Amino acid sequence: MAYEVATLAKLIEQFERMPSIGHKTAQRLAFYVLDMSDEQAKDFAKAILDAHEKIHRCAVCCNLSEDELCPICAKEGRDKSVVCVVEDPRDVIAIERTHEFNGTYHVLNGVISPLNGIGPEELSIKELIARMGSGEIKEVIMATNPTVEGEATAMYVSRLLKPMGVTTSRLAYGVPVGADLEYADEVTLLRALEGRQEI
Repeated sequence: MAYEVATLAKLIEQFERMPSIGHKTAQRLAFYVLDMSDEQAKDFAKAILDAHEKIHRCAVCCNLSEDELCPICAKEGRDKSVVCVVEDPRDVIAIERTHEFNGTYHVLNGVISPLNGIGPEELSIKELIARMGSGEIKEVIMATNPTVEGEATAMYVSRLLKPMGVTTSRLAYGVPVGADLEYADEVTLLRALEGRQEI
């Protein structure tokens, strides 16, 4: 008979449901939670419940927010004429870390993926089109990931925006700083060649 504590097994199972968490990691996390004091465990559980109850999508850009507008949409001084379209709220965080982009964002909350049953109607595309009605937006930067699904989504959205007279651009992709050319794949090298600049 295998040694198993039902409650612990259930906790491990919950951690295993998380992306990129295998059985061994789930086990370590479960034992970490068991080693917490009662107060720490309650704080941990409360943080999860609070996040579920308080965080929702921004009314404008569909990013994560606790208020009607996310901090970026609510901030004065952001260039509202430029919108960077991203797949996921994590992409907003990545671009914001550069401290170089002063426009606003639109989070699609996914990409078109017919194999996974995700079509355009499952994404926040209609909200983006609705934003175009104000006439304030002059440029849309497509910053989806350089995957087949990301490229397809960027092309789909670009085609929808074209008749609206909005300039649509795509992030340049290429060889990352510090990488060796011999390890770059063909698509990355092709993008690097296409996006070359005069020095």
